[in-house]
Amino acid sequence: MSAHEHPLGISFEFFPPNTDAGREKLMAARDALAERKPRFFSVTYGAGGSTQARTHHTVQRVRECGISTAPHLSCIGSEKAQVRELLERYRADGIDSLVALRGDLPSGMGGIGELRYANELVEFIRAETGDHFEIAVAAYPEAHPQAPSLEHDLQNFVRKMQAGADLAITQYFFSAEAYFHFAERARALGVEKPIVPGIMPITNYTKLARFSDACGAEIPRWIRKQLEAYGDDSESIQAFGEEVVSRLCQRLLDGGAPGLHFYTLNQATPALRILDNLA
Repeated sequence: MSAHEHPLGISFEFFPPNTDAGREKLMAARDALAERKPRFFSVTYGAGGSTQARTHHTVQRVRECGISTAPHLSCIGSEKAQVRELLERYRADGIDSLVALRGDLPSGMGGIGELRYANELVEFIRAETGDHFEIAVAAYPEAHPQAPSLEHDLQNFVRKMQAGADLAITQYFFSAEAYFHFAERARALGVEKPIVPGIMPITNYTKLARFSDACGAEIPRWIRKQLEAYGDDSESIQAFGEEVVSRLCQRLLDGGAPGLHFYTLNQATPALRILDNLA
C-alpha cells in the first residue's frame, strides 16, 4: 500500500531560511512537494523564540500554495501571555494546525517559563482555543535523549496525548522495530491517535551523524560502516541512503504505519525519490 492510500498520507517539514538564496530554494522545494498533495507542511523554529518571527513569515509563504501549514510552537522559556498572543495571531491568519513541543532551553536564558512540558502546552492550547487547532506532538521511539528511561519517556508521551493532541510525529529512526515496539507500547497504554513515523532521507553522512548524536537517533552500525566506506563519494552515499530509507518506509507502511512525515532539510529530491520507490 502506498503512502497516499494511508489515512494520514504524507507530510513534509521545512526550516525557516535566513538568506534570499535559502528562501528561493525553499519555495522551489515547496512547489515540487506540493504536487504530491501532502496532508500538511510543518515549519520548525530555533530555541527560545529567537526565530519565531521567521517561522511565522515562512509559514505564511509556504501556505500560499494552498497546503495546510503547521508552525512548530515551543513552550520552554515562554510565558503564557506570549504563547496566547502567538495563538491569537495564528488563528487570525487562518492557521489551523500546530506542532506543540517542549523545546530546548536556550543558553543564557534564566528561567524555563510558565509552561515547562509539552503536555502543559497542549493543555494550554486546548484551554485557550478549544478545537480550533489540530495539534501534533513529538514521539521518540528510541527515547528522548534526556529521558532517564524508555518507560519514563513513554509515560511522558502518553501524558501529551491525553492532554489533547490529535497525532504524534516521531523523531527519525532507522529501525522499523523501534517504531513498532513504541507504537505497540503506546497503544497498550491507551493511545489511539495516529503515531506517524518521521523519516530522514540520507544524503550526507557527516551531517546525519551530527544530527543523530544531538537528538539521540540511532544509526545502526551496518549503515554507519557502509556510509563511512563511501568516504566523499556523495553519489554512492545518496544511492545507498535512498535504498535504505525506501526499504524502511515500505516496511513501515506494510506494517500499518498511518503515513510518513519527511524531514526535508528544505530539499525536495531525496523525499520524492523515496516516495517514487514505494509500492
